[in-house]
Amino acid sequence: MKLYAGKEAEYKKRHDEIWPELSALLKGSGITDYSIFLDKETLSLFGVLKIEDEMKMLDLPKHPIMQKWWVYMADIMESNEDHSPVSLPLEEVFYLP
Repeated sequence: MKLYAGKEAEYKKRHDEIWPELSALLKGSGITDYSIFLDKETLSLFGVLKIEDEMKMLDLPKHPIMQKWWVYMADIMESNEDHSPVSLPLEEVFYLP
């Protein structure tokens, strides 16, 4: 994902104040240990999370709370037409259990 220039503080603020209903939705979907990292030079965001059942993640984009969050965030980051963040899959090249 990628932020627009000058929106770093606003992005952090919005996540510091994450809506309780969104937090509950993510946790209720089996998501734990969720972190988002920012590369300040490129404004790229990298999210890492654990999830019990990956199939539950496929339902998140359909949820009204998730869609509302995307609209809320669309003014500060690159977004698709449906307001979901533009994101690229990454290939794991190393893992140390």
